[in-house]
Amino acid sequence: MKNWLFAIFILCLCSKQGIAQNRTNAQNLIFTNEDSLHQGISKQKTIISGYGSAFYQRDMVMEQSKATLERAVLFVGHQFNAKISFFSEMEIENALVVGADEKGEIGMEQAFLKFNLNSKQYLVAGLFIPRIGILNENHLPVNFNGVERPIVETFIIPATWRELGVAFYGKSDRLPILYSIGLMNGLNSAAFEHGTGIKDGRAEGSNAWANNLAISASVQYNLNDFRFQVSGYAGGTVGLSKRGADSLKLNSGALGTPVYLAEANMQYNHGAISGKLLFANVYYPDAGKVNVAYAKNLAKNVYGGYAELGYNWLYSKQKNSSLVSFARFEYLDLNASIPPAPKGIYDGTLKQHHLIVGFSYLPIPNVVVKADVRFLHTGPQNPALVINPPPNALPYKTNNSFINLGIGYSF
Repeated sequence: MKNWLFAIFILCLCSKQGIAQNRTNAQNLIFTNEDSLHQGISKQKTIISGYGSAFYQRDMVMEQSKATLERAVLFVGHQFNAKISFFSEMEIENALVVGADEKGEIGMEQAFLKFNLNSKQYLVAGLFIPRIGILNENHLPVNFNGVERPIVETFIIPATWRELGVAFYGKSDRLPILYSIGLMNGLNSAAFEHGTGIKDGRAEGSNAWANNLAISASVQYNLNDFRFQVSGYAGGTVGLSKRGADSLKLNSGALGTPVYLAEANMQYNHGAISGKLLFANVYYPDAGKVNVAYAKNLAKNVYGGYAELGYNWLYSKQKNSSLVSFARFEYLDLNASIPPAPKGIYDGTLKQHHLIVGFSYLPIPNVVVKADVRFLHTGPQNPALVINPPPNALPYKTNNSFINLGIGYSF
């Protein structure tokens, strides 16, 4: 079975001399109304834009299927003058929000003012998405291969990670370099959960603790058909007052009980060929203290990475449609290093690798139909973490596969 999967992977990667992701080839082109506003070429003062996706998934081990309108996002922007503009996105996840029933979610994905300082530099202030990873700023469903977002950029780098703050963006006069630095509210360690990294600690603009702060920064370098990026994040995770933090034996302050994230990625695009590499690491040195304070089972260190290649069978400089076959291999460990017992318990199921093989068909650049198969392998369960063991529950299987079908759009 493993040899068969490996053969599929190699075949998808090497079958032609070019592989292509549909949309990141042309990050500088205008594909949505939001892009036109961002680049200052919109002919209208007020802009309506948006995107969305829906999918079907079959879990082969559980023999269970589900279908959902994953998200529908409405963008409204306004250009006050040549220097100042406003950007906002409201997102509904899973179509329905009903009281306390966790069926869906509604929230602001961004809401910020943009101040153009000159042709190469600008500031944003409000609820914005920092430049970390590949997906964070390029999360439209037409911008990435696969029905599901990359797993590493969901749990190691939380997807569409937005916080309140200010950020400065610019590009070099002499070199093909883009850079950014941002200051924002920090994360909330009380909301961190076992197996989800730092993603549940985000405030996302909702009553964020602001005693603790965070800094993010990035540098991009473009060289011919390559784009290289490194980015980092450092921030406090305890927003309590000093008295409240002391009572839990945690460190308060702007960078109290800090968490650090570092990532590096590379993208390659040439004709019908594209490839991606990404690695990210999160280090949480005081995870043991947080485990004691909040009765958690958090890791000190989590990391992950992926490699992706694809080929656009319809590639042509004059043609807008695309048919991209791709393969992506992801590896992650959400408890790579844990505090000594009894402050942390290792969970083998969080050490995973995923192989995703499929295609994306774009009849026009703003509409995509996707299909893929994801093969999952994890480590074994730790009996110390099993609340309902067999035979009451089904035995845990370290191998599983998922069939995914989806559609997406942007405008």
